[in-house]
Amino acid sequence: MKAVIIAGGLGTRLRPLTNNTPKPMLPIGEKPILEHLVNWTKKGGIKSVILCVSYLRESIEDYFGDGEKFGVKIEYAISKKQLATAGQLKTAEKFIDDDFVCMYGDSIFNFSLRSMIKQHSIKKSFVTMSLNEHKTTLPYGVIETSKNGKVVNWNEKPEIKANINMGCYIMNPQVFNLIPKNKPYGMDDVIKKAMKKKEAVNSFITKKGFTDIGNTESYKQACEEYEKNKRKSKNG
Repeated sequence: MKAVIIAGGLGTRLRPLTNNTPKPMLPIGEKPILEHLVNWTKKGGIKSVILCVSYLRESIEDYFGDGEKFGVKIEYAISKKQLATAGQLKTAEKFIDDDFVCMYGDSIFNFSLRSMIKQHSIKKSFVTMSLNEHKTTLPYGVIETSKNGKVVNWNEKPEIKANINMGCYIMNPQVFNLIPKNKPYGMDDVIKKAMKKKEAVNSFITKKGFTDIGNTESYKQACEEYEKNKRKSKNG
């Protein structure tokens, strides 16, 4: 099995940090985000990686080369324009001939990829999505009303739970048939299209999660969390 990492975004919400550095190359600890992902993928038993690159791709290619020094084989799918998540994935089609892992290059994952792959295989899924059991507290009083507008309940600052998309998938190669070529296209559109066609789209739900590095605040949190865990493992 191969892994495809989508690493071509502009990282506009992380500017000015991404003015001269692609988002996946921002450091967390001593390593760029992308190296953490490559190592996690390798730990999951995958040693062949395709990097979908575009913005400032030379810095990624110069750092990783053919992947030998990281203990994996790395190949590059290159696009000259922004294609969104699924559009970028489409550029890797020529490298894929079997089920594969696909992930976004701006997250740090902390769950068992091997377990996800095993479940995907057992269920014979078309797509398996990794989901995180996420909890959040609403900062407002939630008021329930009846159809005629009568107030029936007041729930002050309730905690709500939801399964959120972590941006790591296992996919059947037929998924490429659902993605238009050389056109910006979102992963949500692909998944919705697969469900409409009655394909088996399953979930792998985990409480262990991920760190999504979407803006400067979440990037700072990811760096702090990494240093905290590093100190913990040093002392433990």
